[in-house]
This record gives sequence, C-alpha cells and structure tokens, in this order.
Amino acid sequence: MANSFKIGTIIGIPIKIHITFLLVLPFFAIIFAMNPAPYGFSDIVPVSLGYALSFLTTILLFGCVLLHELGHSYLAKKYGVKITDITLFLIGGVSSMEEIPRDPKQEAKMAFAGPLVSFIIGGSLLLLNFAAASAIASFADSVIFRLVQMLGSINIVLGMFNLLPAFPMDGGRILRAWFAGKMPYIQATHAAAGVGKMFAFLLGFLGLLSNPWNPWLILIAIFVYMGASGEDRSTAVTVTLEKVPVSEVMTKDIVSVEPSLTIDDLTQFMFEKKHMGYPVIEHNTLKGIITFTDVRKVMPLDRYSILVSDVMTKDIVTIPKEATAADAFKLMVSNNIGRVLVVDESGSVSGILSRTDLMHTMMLLNE
Repeated sequence: MANSFKIGTIIGIPIKIHITFLLVLPFFAIIFAMNPAPYGFSDIVPVSLGYALSFLTTILLFGCVLLHELGHSYLAKKYGVKITDITLFLIGGVSSMEEIPRDPKQEAKMAFAGPLVSFIIGGSLLLLNFAAASAIASFADSVIFRLVQMLGSINIVLGMFNLLPAFPMDGGRILRAWFAGKMPYIQATHAAAGVGKMFAFLLGFLGLLSNPWNPWLILIAIFVYMGASGEDRSTAVTVTLEKVPVSEVMTKDIVSVEPSLTIDDLTQFMFEKKHMGYPVIEHNTLKGIITFTDVRKVMPLDRYSILVSDVMTKDIVTIPKEATAADAFKLMVSNNIGRVLVVDESGSVSGILSRTDLMHTMMLLNE
C-alpha cells in the first residue's frame, strides 16, 4: 500500500503503518482526554497524566486492531493464502491477501476470525476487570480499571460493528460466502457489494442527520462504498480472466529500446510507436523497463543529455508465459504498475502485457 512504512514482522507477516494512522493517533488521544468518565480521562489531574493515559489507550486500542487483523491472517495462512502485509491506517487495519479462498466455508471462517479475536479480547478484559473489582473494592475507582473497561467495551463494539453485512467488511464477506453457496462467485460478490453500498448510504445519512453531524460515520461510509465498488470490479476482472493464458493476450511483437537512447529521442519514439512503455534491451539482454511515467520525471531541458539507462526501472516485474491473465492483473495491482514483461522458461522476453490489453480482453469476453 502506498504511503506506508514497515514497523516489524509477526508470524512472517510484514506489519506496516499508513501515514493516515499517524494523523489519527493524536486525534484519538485528544478525544479520550476530553471525554469524561467512564470513556475518557478529562477528570484526571494533572492534565498531562490524562493525555498520557489517553495516548496509551489509543496505542493499546490499535494493538487490538492489529490482533483482529492477525486473526484473519493466521487462519488465511492455514488455508494456504499468502498474506502480503497488514497495514494500519485511518479507520482500522487491512490484511492484504493475494487471493480470497473460493470455498465459501473457508471465506466465512476467515472473515469471522477477526471479530472473534475482538470478542475474545473484549470479553477477557471485562471479565478481568470484574474479577479484580470483586477482589479489591477500591480497584473499581482506579484509572487502570477505567482503561481496561474502555478497551474491553470498545473491542466488543468493534467486533459487532465488523459483523455488519456491509461488504467488504467482515460481515459483508460472510454474506458473500453465503451468497456464493447459492450462485456463481461473481454474482455473489455483486450481490454482497450491493448490500454494502446500501449500508454505506445508510451510514452516510446517519452521519449527516446526527446532531452534531458525525464525520466519522461519513468517512466510514465513503470507505465502505469505495471498497465495495472496487472489490466488485476486481473480482469480476479476476474471475473472468483466470482461464485466459497470458500468451493469448500479450503483445508478441516487442518494441524495445536501447539504454543509450536519450530521453528526448525516446519521447519522439513513443510518439511514433504509440506505446507508453518499453523493455530496455542491450545485446539481447533485458536491462530494465521504461515508461512514460519515468519520462515525465525528467525536466524538458534535461532530456537531451539524460539517457534511458539513467531513469529506467531496473527492478523488473515479470510473469511466466504459462500464467493466466488473472495472475497478471493481480501482479499489476499489487505492484501498482501498468504493464508486465512476459518471459519464457529460459528467461527471454516473449511479450509484454498491459492493463489496456487486459481491459480489451474483458470487453471481448463480456460481449
């Protein structure tokens, strides 16, 4: 995910923090610091202690969100699904999986694993608080009791909220799994996405009608709507293309450029050939790939002296000739690129495949 950085690894899964997470941390801490008991620390003196407790509560809360996502990821790994990373961002966390299992039972279990972890955390914390308060009467008036009570309650609410049938949230994925047991996978996804969009509109209206209006509900509604729409389209593309070999849709007549070409000459070459990206080959050896995006980064006055070799991408993303078009689509999405080079068993370039090629294939298959 763009604008994210890695902070560690758990059970072999990279843990990342999105820049929006850093923005929301102090915001949550301020909310907890300004709220009165039992869900805030506004009565704590000195004020600095209240803010410190609020910040600690926020950190622990997002730690619980991370455990929620690890619940999904742990079960996914058991089913053989590769987890690319877990990213904490503005409104929670996301486990990036290469592919959701098509078995409805497996998908339902994976989706429920996260809320189950939240329920276990919340229930355990509330029981712990109850036991401690029963044993020590004064404990119920302590800030530790309040902090644990807040975390326990919020985790229960988090688990319940995630079970709302608003695809692509956990409840929506369970709903998709239920639909998938009764209809084709694409139709099941479309139906679940439709329910998710309905919930998004409902959350948005509730946010606007609240007094005062609730920006968080509106923000969540936007994320749910965009997530439902995006995954609906992505699933349709993936399922449609998974039986199409890369070799049937790639461009076989490869137009390449040499690394010694200047960027100015390359610009004219691009204008003539009408392609937006080219493999860079020298003496029949693949050196890199250069795209129009790379060219745009070079100032116009510098294009006469800067060579292709200076700005080309050397970390080349390739795909085997035997792969499917769906594999190519996932590779492009995960690497945020517009084209991949297709290589044969010897490693030689056999063709090039772009997102435009995939979209044209989709249009032909859906006619």
